Amino acid sequence: MYSLSDFDFELPPERIAQLPLPDRSASRLLQLDGDQILDRHFSDIVDQLQPGDLLVMNNTRVLKARFFGVKETGGQVEVLVERVLDDRTVLAQVRASKSPKPGNRIRLADAFDVTTGARAGEFFTLHFEGDVFELIEAHGRLPLPPYIEHSADEFDEQRYQTVYSKEPGAVAAPTAGLHFDQPLLDKLAQKGVKFAYVTLHVGAGTFQPVRVEDLSEHKMHTEWYTIAQETVDAVRAAKAAGRDVVAVGTTSLRALESASQSGELVAGSADTALFITPGYTFKTVTRLVTNFHLPKSTLLMLVSAFAGFEPIRKAYAHAIANEYRFFSYGDAMLLTTESR
Repeated sequence: MYSLSDFDFELPPERIAQLPLPDRSASRLLQLDGDQILDRHFSDIVDQLQPGDLLVMNNTRVLKARFFGVKETGGQVEVLVERVLDDRTVLAQVRASKSPKPGNRIRLADAFDVTTGARAGEFFTLHFEGDVFELIEAHGRLPLPPYIEHSADEFDEQRYQTVYSKEPGAVAAPTAGLHFDQPLLDKLAQKGVKFAYVTLHVGAGTFQPVRVEDLSEHKMHTEWYTIAQETVDAVRAAKAAGRDVVAVGTTSLRALESASQSGELVAGSADTALFITPGYTFKTVTRLVTNFHLPKSTLLMLVSAFAGFEPIRKAYAHAIANEYRFFSYGDAMLLTTESR
């Protein structure tokens, strides 16, 4: 049985990528297959996939979810939208010297007012006076991860979205998808690789470390996903043909596995709090494209479950020694499940 300390590692600060590469597909790709570690370029992924393999991508789009504002009392407030509930209501983190009460008004971005509603655990319900998506896009700021030290600029607004992003609702990018540009997608299509999409709106909880040594005591953050019947059909066709189902990112994998708990992938929408740790039996996904993850994070536990605890430890040590770039703007891995 693994505990939290098993998923800790020392990462030199200079290994944390602060800026994206100008060329999306110019990043490096560490391929891990069992105990074999291979250093590649991300564009080499074309040669590692076969005709009929299915790439499943998360088409969520990152919201400009961060706001700075002022309470009626004059106190400063920072708001991070966590989830859009409807076209006038969101759940949000609210940081202030004193928490607002229901009915309080907050002026955001010196542009519009929101009214606080009921608490929902660590989040506040905020009621907007106009369309949520329009106001967020017009006045919000892109919420870069906490380990990226610069404020988001116009380059980030383009590069911290996948080229296939479509459905607004995330507060963090599905970063494995950032490595794909349109020419690379075209090459994959020409080879006969198939594509399908899920939507999982990534929440800020994705950056939260686990704080309990006993993993069974960890409460997983929830995220909303939807899987269309078209994607289910594509997965079934790939499996029937003996081809790989390749999740692009841990978010795509969590959506697919969450919808496969009956033993077979089913279409639909739901919240998921699926916590994947070593010992989990993968039901749908056979290969995974992913970035490098934070120490003591649920995502590091997930990839350790997928590719094996010791192989992942060795791969991360190799990546650090060979100066791979880590986290959201960093390099990628191509993993194969132990049970494949």
